[in-house]
Amino acid sequence: MNRLSIIIPAYNEAATIRTLLEKVKSVELLDDINKEIIIINDCSTDETGDIIDLFISENPDLEIQHYKHETNQGKGAALHTGIAKASGDYLIIQDADLEYDPSEYNNLLKPVIDGYADVVYGSRFMGGKPHRILFYWHTIGNKLLTNLSNMFTNLNLTDMETCYKLFDTNMVQSLHLSEKRFGFEPEVTCKIARIPKVRIYEVGISYYGRTYEEGKKIDWKDGIRAIYVIFKYGIFRFKK
Repeated sequence: MNRLSIIIPAYNEAATIRTLLEKVKSVELLDDINKEIIIINDCSTDETGDIIDLFISENPDLEIQHYKHETNQGKGAALHTGIAKASGDYLIIQDADLEYDPSEYNNLLKPVIDGYADVVYGSRFMGGKPHRILFYWHTIGNKLLTNLSNMFTNLNLTDMETCYKLFDTNMVQSLHLSEKRFGFEPEVTCKIARIPKVRIYEVGISYYGRTYEEGKKIDWKDGIRAIYVIFKYGIFRFKK
């Protein structure tokens, strides 16, 4: 393994995207693994795109691709674009909002490098990493969705809804993924779990959550959609 694709969906993240990209740039990956940074600007209406373009021009030594959706399609759709463009041996999903720390990529890479894992989820609910204390009902909702997902995938994940998911690129590119918003998380979990002999691991990660005033976008309607998606792909197994 010598290449990691970092997929960054971004929608109206002008306040954080520059800092996030600086953090990604500064990470030194294990075993001298190279970074491929793929940013999908999901039709931002603020200065997100300009900030990304400026960062790219200032860092010509970095391998960065910047794709722009002409209409806002949702996080899942942005991830579909990024996954399709990835050329690394493995890929990791990175939100642009600074809730997750890129310095922890190596924690997710280690089970892969050691030859144990094909997929690694970063769990906010295990280990001794720092976690910002925020919304009680979000935590209950996350655990409910994870347990419901586990029932249909026969996995014992602690955090299905985590952003930090590291995949074997060929495996995730082989999936037919349809969900365009936050339903991506249960859909990809359900479908990756069906791959014969796939090896899925979890590691503890930090979580620096933000409030709605600070730009958090997911809400209760996305939770309802996630429940629908779990049943759709877990019980009925619709392909589209």
